[in-house]
This record gives sequence, structure tokens and C-alpha cells, in this order.
Amino acid sequence: MGWIGKIIGGTVGFMFGGPLGMIAGAVFGNVFDHAPRQGSNVRAAFGQKSNTGSPFTAGNEANSQQQAQMVFFVGAFSMLAGIASADGDISIAERKKVEEFIRKDLRLDPQSSAIAMKVFETARASTGLFDQFATQFYDNFRLNRQMMELMIDIFYRVSYADGRLSADEESLINQAGRIFQVSRERMSTIKHQYGTGKAAGSSRSFAILGLEPTATNDDIKKTYRRLVSEYHPDKISSKGLPEEFIVFASDKFREIQAAYEDLRTSRNF
Repeated sequence: MGWIGKIIGGTVGFMFGGPLGMIAGAVFGNVFDHAPRQGSNVRAAFGQKSNTGSPFTAGNEANSQQQAQMVFFVGAFSMLAGIASADGDISIAERKKVEEFIRKDLRLDPQSSAIAMKVFETARASTGLFDQFATQFYDNFRLNRQMMELMIDIFYRVSYADGRLSADEESLINQAGRIFQVSRERMSTIKHQYGTGKAAGSSRSFAILGLEPTATNDDIKKTYRRLVSEYHPDKISSKGLPEEFIVFASDKFREIQAAYEDLRTSRNF
């Protein structure tokens, strides 16, 4: 059973409110109310007694780590739904790129993948607005700057998966950047890594590190040490990310290391 199954098993009495809580209630209430066998199996796997109510009714409180993970999971796919539908109905290509992100980048197991898409579809059909989702997400993770930047990276990665970034998509990503308080400079360097005309070679390595090609060797070393410290998998794992998103963050960590090695080799220091 994957991570999300464990969360379902522990969500009796769990609710975090707000627009994301409404999405979570609709998605996970559906798991129990319309798939009693699945709900029963999940509860049995974690030693919970069957009940006929919503998974968010009074009972045991989920711990803060579970709540942080659920907010991140629901928030991420709710915001992606907003971006994917920013320019109208979600096309087959747009849906495919979200599914590919789930399968290839996050490597979610089948159960978690299905629930991620259920969150995506529920958020797309809801009355919740992108800025509401983003604001609640920021309110929960405002102290974790790396998490804010990680989400911006995800937005650009998914938006550029079809080789282009529409004006409506970019408008929402910029809105997220303002809500998340990510600087314009950092937004620009993250964007520069993706899409048509993206940086290549050493230019891409500078973009990954958030530096200009005019940066000195000392600047490169100093920035690398800071990023390695901030994005080390052990540190990221302590910030409430589900394990699958930690895998994605670990890939970014290796990308930072590769960028530094490229610059170190080209600069011969």
C-alpha cells in the first residue's frame, strides 16, 4: 500500500478546512462512501474499525505530519488543475502531461496515481479559485522557501511539457510566485530551465543555480554550498513532503550537483 493509502487509513477525524479541505473531503469521502470495500480494506490494514460516516467525522486526530502531507498533496494537484485549465477546457495533451508527471516524475503507485487524478478532477470542477488554493498552501508552508520554489518548478515543468507556455498559464504561475513570495529573479531562473529556447549547456547550469554567467568562481561555490544545504533530501524530508515528492526533490538535488560539476569543469576550479 502506498503513502496515500496510509493517509486514508489515518484520516478518521482529520480535516484541515478551507478550499483545500473541501477538495479533500469530496475526494476522500468518496473513497469511503462509494467504495466501501476499498475503505474497509484500508481501515483493516491499519487496524481501524469500520464506520459508516465520512472519513472526516469526529475521531482520532491526524498528526501534524500527516496533515502537512495531505495539504501538500491536495494543494499541489488542485493548483495544477487550475493551471492546466487556465486557457479553457483541459485538452488531451494537457491531461497527458499531468499523468506523465504523476507517473514519471513522482513515480506514484497505482492507487496514489488514481487519487491524485481524482483530486485534479475534483479541483477542476470545483468553485475554488487558484489564488485560494495557492494562499492556503502558502499559509501552511510559508516558512519553507524551498517548498515554495519546488512548486513553481513543478508548475513550469508541467506547463512546458507540451513545448509551450500559454499566456494564461504563465499568468497563474506568476500569481503563485507573488503569493509564495518567490522573487522575480528566482522565477525567471526557474522558467529559464524549461520550454522552447531553454538554456543549454553551461547557461542551463547557471540557471539551475540561479546565477548569471558573469558570476565569479567564489559566487558559484558559495551558492552551491547553500543550495546543497537547503535542498538536501534529509532536510527536505523533514518539511512535511509526502515521500513521492521527496523523490522529486532528490532529483532536483542531483540536478544542482550536476550543474555545479559542469561549471567547475568548464571553469577549471
